[in-house]
Amino acid sequence: MKILKVVITSLILSISSLALTSCAGDKEKDANPLADSLQGVTNNLNGKLTEKEAALQEFISSFNEIQENLNTIKEKEKIVSHASSGGDVKNKEDQIKEDIQSIYDLMAKNKNRIGSLTKKLKDSNLKLQGMEKMIENLQIALNQKDGEIADLKSKMEGLNIELANLNTNYQAVEEENHTKTELINTAYYAIGTSKELKEKNVIGKEGGFIGIGKTTKVKSDFNKDYFTKVNIEQTSSINIGAKKAKLLSNHPSSSYKFVGEKPVEKIEITNPKEFWSNSKYLVIVID
Repeated sequence: MKILKVVITSLILSISSLALTSCAGDKEKDANPLADSLQGVTNNLNGKLTEKEAALQEFISSFNEIQENLNTIKEKEKIVSHASSGGDVKNKEDQIKEDIQSIYDLMAKNKNRIGSLTKKLKDSNLKLQGMEKMIENLQIALNQKDGEIADLKSKMEGLNIELANLNTNYQAVEEENHTKTELINTAYYAIGTSKELKEKNVIGKEGGFIGIGKTTKVKSDFNKDYFTKVNIEQTSSINIGAKKAKLLSNHPSSSYKFVGEKPVEKIEITNPKEFWSNSKYLVIVID
């Protein structure tokens, strides 16, 4: 892909140079459809690369999280095995239970994350080579770990450690984690003119001195009922459709871009994790 971009860019520069040379004596330059077409292809490739890079970054982050959880589970398995082989197990029963519960919780998180990755890859239009195989290998590793945990649980019960009260039901733990994940992945946005947002108690004038130099900002006690709820993982863009658009909420400039000019068609979120890191409430002022 990088080689293709270099070739296309070189072609554009060459064509542009020839066009300028041939038209040096003319008052008006002739249009160069081929150069315009190649420039359009380059811009399109740049957009696809950015989108793919953001998706890859998110997948890698999830893979790393799952691997870290598996490493933690492995360490806790060692701790439980060591505690149960040291004699006087009853005095260590509470810690053993706590560690085993932690193992089940981490496994539930991993299963939930795998499910999310699988769905996201299936729904994505991007061709991310090797991702299906990586997810499959992670699923195999989780299945193997399931067997090891079942053996560990049986061993502890054989030592008369009561584990009946532990939440070892993955489905129940997953449902709890799903609720937490849904909360984490929930964000809100409000779009309107300055007048509309002021009337709805979303923004206001702050700062300045004796009424001079005040700036428009999102109010600290803004009206949350005016916002629209979205899922961060499922929202890559938000339609705007206005002559001008400006963000008043705090979001890293490298994580988004506006698409279109007069009108601004939409805001495209190129890095959701970074974009929503400072605030889960997006405020856009339009004209």
